Amino acid sequence: MTGPLKIGVVGCGSIGIRGALDHLTLPDVQDRVQVTAVCDPAPGRAEAAARKYGVPQAFEDYDRMLEQADMAAVTICTPIGLHYEQGLKAIRAGKHVHFNKTMTVTTAEADHLIDEARSRGIHLVASPGQMLRPHNRRIREMISDGVLGKISWAVTGAAFGAYHENEGVRQGDDPLHNIDPSWYWRTPGGGPLYDMTVYGLHALTGILGPAKRVTAFSGVSIRERVYRGKTYPCDAHDNTLMCLDFGDALFAFVYGTFAGSVAPFGMPSFFGQKGTIVGLELNGQPFDYPGREEARAASQGDQVLLPHVKGPHREMGEAHVFEDVMQLVDLVREGIPTPATPEHARHVIEIIEAAYRSAETGQAQALRTSFQPV
Repeated sequence: MTGPLKIGVVGCGSIGIRGALDHLTLPDVQDRVQVTAVCDPAPGRAEAAARKYGVPQAFEDYDRMLEQADMAAVTICTPIGLHYEQGLKAIRAGKHVHFNKTMTVTTAEADHLIDEARSRGIHLVASPGQMLRPHNRRIREMISDGVLGKISWAVTGAAFGAYHENEGVRQGDDPLHNIDPSWYWRTPGGGPLYDMTVYGLHALTGILGPAKRVTAFSGVSIRERVYRGKTYPCDAHDNTLMCLDFGDALFAFVYGTFAGSVAPFGMPSFFGQKGTIVGLELNGQPFDYPGREEARAASQGDQVLLPHVKGPHREMGEAHVFEDVMQLVDLVREGIPTPATPEHARHVIEIIEAAYRSAETGQAQALRTSFQPV
């Protein structure tokens, strides 16, 4: 491909706006990617997004978008429970796909998408591309080089809190600022594991490699939430604690909870014979990695070190989502491989699915999927 990749944004909610449209419509990327269509079923939202961002086509119906829009790819920015069906339709329509996290809810769904895409010559990229971050690649090098000696255990996770309710795109009355967050609390696809812990799981497995077994406790703690005066029932698990077995007596503690964290968000901590890595410190002192000082001085932290996050993108939110979309752009246009593979995403999905199954059955769950770290 010599011209820009024409892409459609599916879902004009929080991530569709902040991670895709805000970035992909800036002048500096138009030679590589152009947003040619947007889609959202909420009345007036797609039209409002198209007007604001200068996008030629707007759709409320996804099937019509796939049939009529002038595009070769889509970025799926909808609630996680919709990703499988929407991704499958895009693949069968011949469109390359970027999935925001998490790619699917089940391993079987991920298997199906990967198989369908492979059979049709379609490229898939799945967020979050945590191994694009220089500090994670450096941690993997240090552990491989034996800096920590034999690793005993690791920890990662995230807490829900009220992050989504407080986002600015949810506080107004117009279609681009009245976005309902309630899907985060419902099945399928809601809860902190699929939405937030997924970052740490991608980093953890990207550094240590695929896990082998999972055991967990999990349940629903907060059964109702109130947002803008309305009460919403909650049935997605919001309190999950799991243990991963990586083999050779190497274990990791992973959590997705409604409150409380013991590790920096998305950044696993590692404990070994010769020392520890916690966040960006080795044995209590900052370790070196490419761009460290630049990242420390930036308002958006290490996101500024991602390959495509240049110029104005460095001061904008959700730049890591933009980066993952650009990974698809480079893969389609130039054949450049990416660590944000659907196989890695599938393995993380299986970990989450197996944790819920372990909590239900009271038994450890063996994992069957794997991936090749890039």
